[in-house]
This record gives sequence, C-alpha cells and structure tokens, in this order.
Amino acid sequence: MIPADELTADGVELGVATFVDRALAGGWGKGDRLYLQGPWKTGTPNQGYQLAMTPAELYRAGIAQSNAWCRAAHGRTFDRLAAVDKEAFLLALRKGDMKLPGGLPARAFFDVLYQTVMEGMFADPIYGGNRDKAAWKMIGFPGVMANNAQNIRNYGDGRRFPANPLSIADMS
Repeated sequence: MIPADELTADGVELGVATFVDRALAGGWGKGDRLYLQGPWKTGTPNQGYQLAMTPAELYRAGIAQSNAWCRAAHGRTFDRLAAVDKEAFLLALRKGDMKLPGGLPARAFFDVLYQTVMEGMFADPIYGGNRDKAAWKMIGFPGVMANNAQNIRNYGDGRRFPANPLSIADMS
C-alpha cells in the first residue's frame, strides 16, 4: 500500500508491517474493547466495524481470502502481482466491488487494513512504524513538540516547515 518513491522508502522499510504486527498481537488485535457478543446483522457503511471477529481474526481471514481471490483471478497471490494489478485489487476492495471467496465483506476488511497501515505510517516511531520519522519529515510534522502553535503561526503562509521531528523516545 506504500510503495517506495523518490521521497520515501516503502511501507515495509518504514516499519509499517512491524507496527501492524504489534497492533494485532496486542489488546486491540485481540478485540479487548470490542463488543463481540452478537447478534450479528449486516450494518450500514456509516456504522463502522460490525463483524464478529477480532481485528487479528479479520486480518487473517482477509489476507487468506484476498490471496485466494488473486490466485483465482491472476494465478498468483497478492504479493506476486504486478503493481497495476495490486492497485486494481485494492481499489476494488476499497469500493467493496468484489466478493471475497470466504464471504468476508471486502469493504470492512479494507477499512481496517487501510486504517492500521496509515497509523503505522504516521504513528510515533516508538510503536514500530514511521522508521526514522520519515513520514513526519515528509509532511513537515514536528512530532511531540508542545510549541507547535507557534510554528503554525510562523509557517501558516504556505512555506515548508523545516521539521526536525521529535518522537516520544527523543523526549525520554
């Protein structure tokens, strides 16, 4: 979901996979704060997550069913597809325009996948993603500095903020 370009490394090199793995292994991934007692009826898109699965179970099922769909359509798993086919698959998943082989709602899987990938990209590096604060540097985010209001006043005219971001670990 985050290919390398002239400005940044790819998502794996930035630690996004590490962030996601840690999130899925923790309380959130185990569904510690989710209601998982049912009854389970199909919700509307604006109701958010409405499945009888923990996020970790959703990831496992979503990856398996996505790979099964890709094998049926392209003869190979998602990670082996050409970039154009990966993008087309992700767009169809996002729109919910496809039926995954195990019946998992494509849009529900994509929403959780996208949210955790973006969190891994932009979270404080102490959580495993955003290695070397690369995403923060890319967007000019100063990190955990308490004086950001002054920076907004000084750079609110559209000039690029010369960020040297500070993470939680830098403040310890």
